Amino acid sequence: MIEIENLTKLYDGRAVVDDVTLTVPAGEIAAIVGTSGSGKTTLLRMINRLVEPSSGSIRIDGRDNRDVPAHELRRHIGYAIQGHGLFPHQDVARNIATVPRLLGWDKRMISERVDELLALFQLDPAEYRKRMPHELSGGQKQRVGVARALAAGPSVLLMDEPFGALDPIIRHKAQEDLLDIQRRLGTTIVLVTHDMDEAVRLGNRIAVMSEGRVRQYARPEEIIAAPADDFVLAMLGTGDRAFRLLSLRTVAEALEAGEAEGTPIVDTASLREAYAEMLWSRRAALPVSRAGALVGRVTRAACEKAATRQP
Repeated sequence: MIEIENLTKLYDGRAVVDDVTLTVPAGEIAAIVGTSGSGKTTLLRMINRLVEPSSGSIRIDGRDNRDVPAHELRRHIGYAIQGHGLFPHQDVARNIATVPRLLGWDKRMISERVDELLALFQLDPAEYRKRMPHELSGGQKQRVGVARALAAGPSVLLMDEPFGALDPIIRHKAQEDLLDIQRRLGTTIVLVTHDMDEAVRLGNRIAVMSEGRVRQYARPEEIIAAPADDFVLAMLGTGDRAFRLLSLRTVAEALEAGEAEGTPIVDTASLREAYAEMLWSRRAALPVSRAGALVGRVTRAACEKAATRQP
């Protein structure tokens, strides 16, 4: 758990982060979203003391982060940034092993951890451990960057615009990878983004920041249904709120008995994806599959009801 209380950071007398209080429960993802200059990256960097606060406190699992030497603290908190930040003259294995080496792990333990993480990110260890960063695609570099951040098994992972430089297809896959790995490992994640869609998709909770202050901190459905003020509403985009509500629910939640024509959609897909496919293909319903077997259908009417929050 991360507890941030009355946190402020002043530069030349101006509050870049202004009296922020919020809690990130253990095992959840908190997405911090805001425009440029809103203070979101400064807030993130105070958690691992890359930036020291002017006032306020941060506790990680009940312990004040100032009670630990900064360099030691950072070895136990994963940190992944936009553009991956890999060391260009070290191969993939040595990049991932950076923190375990600093912590004095033995070679066998390090090697096993590197292979475990490469396999977790669907990168064959035999093929990728000796590759240099310039031999990787953008998506592969980002996966290795996140693997390096997770190498020492931190309970907390900080991510600063980690997928911002990726093209939309690779970015979507990287987000899926992160959600899958977070579910497996139970890591507490704080993720900074300027993209509200990404925040809604990844965050168990979202903090919307402007001018150093948190305007609203709540679960995605609450922010979408009841934005706290005009700034939060503007970040959501008034025309997109219905589609964002659909993105929070899966096809399985609107599954009904019956048949439909055409290619099926998997029951783990979002209702937003299902609705888009129905509009595109001009169908009123889609067959739904689970583990390769048809289990029912989802209708356009059900999606529209979910989008308008009708009872």
